[in-house]
Amino acid sequence: MNTPPAPSGPRTGPSQHRESFPVRLLVADDHPVVRSGIVGMLSSEEGLEVVGEAADGAEAVELAAGLVPDVVLMDLRMPVLDGVEAARRILALPHAPRVVVLTTYDTDGDILRAVEAGAIGYLLKDSPREDILEAVRAAAAGRSALSPSVTTRLVGAARGTGGSAGSGRGASAGAPVTLSPREREVLIAVSRGLSNSRIGRELYITEATVKTHLLRINNKLGVDSRTAAVTEALRRGLLDLG
Repeated sequence: MNTPPAPSGPRTGPSQHRESFPVRLLVADDHPVVRSGIVGMLSSEEGLEVVGEAADGAEAVELAAGLVPDVVLMDLRMPVLDGVEAARRILALPHAPRVVVLTTYDTDGDILRAVEAGAIGYLLKDSPREDILEAVRAAAAGRSALSPSVTTRLVGAARGTGGSAGSGRGASAGAPVTLSPREREVLIAVSRGLSNSRIGRELYITEATVKTHLLRINNKLGVDSRTAAVTEALRRGLLDLG
């Protein structure tokens, strides 16, 4: 297994990642051929550095703690420890990396479990190479990355339940929640994977105002991440991406 040493210099965590450094990536997948293909596809890309490979969720947690990557590209169903529980443990680490799920499974339950665990992105393995690369870069910059098919499933789930299903982590599904028109605009922009600064430019507001809106949205929905906010808003019928 290729596990280069962790960087010797000071680390500030992925939230303060600077463009002058390559994005440090850990790939976790229990299928050796699939994992090798992902590593081969990403390791030759400029600005990305694959620092480790894990064959199961427990190994992913161990390597994430030792190698301090910026992003973990995580399969969902793996032996020893599945991807959802591995994501929870990784995100509890000091200087926690971002977690992007890359899987063949697109059921509503799988998607919601991953988002509730704190994954910032969710893509299917049949996604185009460019989409996977963009998702890794977006995650390193703190932006959400949901494949179009995953977004469609979330929209369908929200419409099918009338927004009544609870996430298990957010506020009670029966609690009345309303979003202002501006908050909905911000969330729609988040669902497109835009950064706070880009959202500010598109909506003609400051980046600080965008952050304030996101804090209020998270508080209203009882979530703690941008991706979870979009998911919860969809499930409650508060957001229409159609």
